[in-house]
Amino acid sequence: MSPFDTFMFDWFGDTLFNVVLFNLVLIGPASFAAGHAVALTWRSWPQIVFYTALLSATLRFLDYALAGGELLSLAGFGLGWVVQLAIAAFAFRLTRARQMVRQYPWLYRRKGLLGWDERP
Repeated sequence: MSPFDTFMFDWFGDTLFNVVLFNLVLIGPASFAAGHAVALTWRSWPQIVFYTALLSATLRFLDYALAGGELLSLAGFGLGWVVQLAIAAFAFRLTRARQMVRQYPWLYRRKGLLGWDERP
């Protein structure tokens, strides 16, 4: 293994390729769906933190079961959690902005991709 792969395995429990594969390809769409679902049901933002923690635990298990990574890697769990939280928060904000503008068109107008403004 290269020195970089050794560093990745020591800190995150697997190689860079597997970390990116599992975070973005396997669990990333689930995080996007979780953020979207929380926003669609008008639930509060902190629920995303709990759901992404569950997804990050699933990520660690899949990494362990499929790629031979470390199951109890705290840094790997933290990295996965941060990535999944960013994806879910993006989906939440995107969906919430669309909801606010569609349901209350007399009060709000779209401001960029992730925001809304009050109408004058």
